[in-house]
Parts: sequence; structure tokens; C-alpha cells
Amino acid sequence: MASPMAGDGVSEKQSGKKSKKTKTEVDESELLTVPDGWKEPMFTREDNPRGLLEESSFATLFPKYREAYLKECWPLVEKALGDTHIKSSLDLIEGSMTVCTMKKTFDPYAILRARDLIKLLARSVPFEQAVRILQDDVACDIIKIGTLVRNRERFVKRRQRLIGPKGSTLKALELLTNCYVMVQGNTVSALGPFGGLKEVRKVVMDTMKNIHPIYNIKTLMIKRELSKDPDLRTQSWERFLPKFRHKNLAKRKEPKKKTVKKEYTPFPPAQPESQTDKELATGEFFLRESVKRRKKMEEIKVKQAEALTKKQEQRNKAFIPPKEKPLMKKTVKAPTENKLDIEAIKAKVQKAKTKKLGAPPVNPSPPASSTDKKKKNKSKG
Repeated sequence: MASPMAGDGVSEKQSGKKSKKTKTEVDESELLTVPDGWKEPMFTREDNPRGLLEESSFATLFPKYREAYLKECWPLVEKALGDTHIKSSLDLIEGSMTVCTMKKTFDPYAILRARDLIKLLARSVPFEQAVRILQDDVACDIIKIGTLVRNRERFVKRRQRLIGPKGSTLKALELLTNCYVMVQGNTVSALGPFGGLKEVRKVVMDTMKNIHPIYNIKTLMIKRELSKDPDLRTQSWERFLPKFRHKNLAKRKEPKKKTVKKEYTPFPPAQPESQTDKELATGEFFLRESVKRRKKMEEIKVKQAEALTKKQEQRNKAFIPPKEKPLMKKTVKAPTENKLDIEAIKAKVQKAKTKKLGAPPVNPSPPASSTDKKKKNKSKG
């Protein structure tokens, strides 16, 4: 009786575990969907009334050409950081910017935002855009592209390709990702929402790998249109996205002499035959010395005779006359059968003139001979 009761207890425990698992799965699926228009509540002093225990500080260097701009806009930087109780200082001699927390600072993440702000200012981002980093729903990403391409000329071309003619490619990327993008020197600074920063990084890295940004911009445009449809949000978009292939691939040059690898065998190669082994196989080993000498002399004489014949052939080549080219016979052109009849053409022209004037056509008479002229003169007399 004890055994079935124990089995029932185990089954109850297992069913309880399964029900817990199903509950957690349902909860996770519900957590993945965020309602539209939801925003995380602001972090206030009531969340951290005692403040921070220790002081934190960050410093960054800036190039010489940014000195004049930073000196001009530094009061605005101090005012923006003062609202979050962050102290800032500008050192023009050393060429550095420093931010540090104060006793009144209550937001522990404010110092990280201030660090990102001075980094963006050092990378030539204007203050009006860089100050947006202090908002909760805005982040930044500084992408280093200087070491991705070895050749400097190629790097400059690809960086210009990212900007586009008159900045059109960069503007399209900003509109599709809702991010501010700044290309300066060996870095690309991006500022905006987290999803947009991910797309910007992908486009920049692909451009440096010699993939034109227009392909990624095309996919972003399609994704933007698909996201508007609520039915397609939970479905896969792979069937709608374009698949680009490399059309012009440079074929790898094959070597002239191809080395074919032999099949691997664990056994060593066969030992080559020695001279005595070869003589034993042919039976020359058992011959007398006089017979061996006679054979060698015969072989030498045969070789000498072959060499003499070759030399004689080479000498005789100089006495062989070269082949003469056959003389080309002059071809007489056949007389043209269709000759122009000048008299007939004159008659046609005369007919056309008479038709235009309205006069009767005059038949052209042949030229009078000398006898005809004499008869006419006699009749007159």
C-alpha cells in the first residue's frame, strides 16, 4: 500500500513543477510585449535620498582645433550638468575636460551620461546635439573605423561613400534610424535610441567592409514600412527583405604548376634497387670481365654514331634552299557590261523640260554630215 501512495506523491510533485514552468513561460512571453506609449519613470531624489558614498570622475582629451568652440560653449555645458549635480572643468593648458560627482548628486548614472557628453564634444559633435545624451531614452556610440582598412586611399573612399554626395547617404541613414550621425576623422559618432544605434553600427561596419550603404538603407526602408502593419509584427520578415549577391567577383589566379598531393600512406616508400640488383636481374653479373668491356664499347660506339648523324644533319641544313613564295598573277578586270547611255539621259532631260514649259517634245536629230550640207547649199542656189 505504501508504494502506490509514494508514487502518487511523486506524480503530484512533478505536476506541480510542470505547472510552475508553464506559468513562468507565460509570464516571460507577456513581458516581451511592451505596450505602446509606455515610458520608464524618471529617477528622482526620492529613489536615492542619501546620495552617493564616494566621488567618481572621468576625464578626456580634445584636439587643438576644438579649443575655441569648447571655450565658447562651456558655460552652457556647466549649466546642463549643474541640473544633474555634476561638476565640470575645462583645462585649456592640458587640453582636457573633466566631470565629477558632488555631494548633492543622487543619480548614479548621471556621471556616465556626463562622461559620454564630453566624449561627444571632443569628437566634433555640436553642443545642441550632444546635450541630448542627458535624456533617459537617448544613448551614444563612438565607432572606431581607422584600423578597419589598411590602405589610406581606400579608407578615405569608403568613408566618403558613407557620407554620400552632399551628405545625402548620411541624411537618409539619420532619417531611417532617428539618430544623429557625425563622421569625423577616424571615428563615427552616433546619438539616438538603442535600436537605431545598432543599425547605424551595422551600416558603418559593412561600408568599411566594401558593402555599399545603399543596400542596408533599402532594407531599413522595407523594415520601416513593415513595422507599421500590426499583423506583421510577430511574423518573420525574411521573405520581404531583399537578398543581395556579389555579381562581380574577381577570380583567383591559379598557379601554372599545380602540385597534386599524394594519398597518405603509413608505410615507408620501397627501397630503390642498387646497381648489383639490376645486374642480377638482367644476368650481367655472371658475365666475364672481357664480355662486359666489349658490351660497354659497343654501347659507346652506338652513341657516337647517333651523335655524328645529328651533327651531319645540322650541317646540311645550311645547304638546303628556302622555299620561295609563288608569284601573284595579275588579275585582269572584266569590262563593265552596263555602260551609261549618255544620249538616252539627254533625251529624258529634254522631255522633262518640254513638259514643264508646255511645248511639244523635240526629237534630237543626229548631227548632219558634210554631204547633207552640200545638198542644202545647191538647193538654195
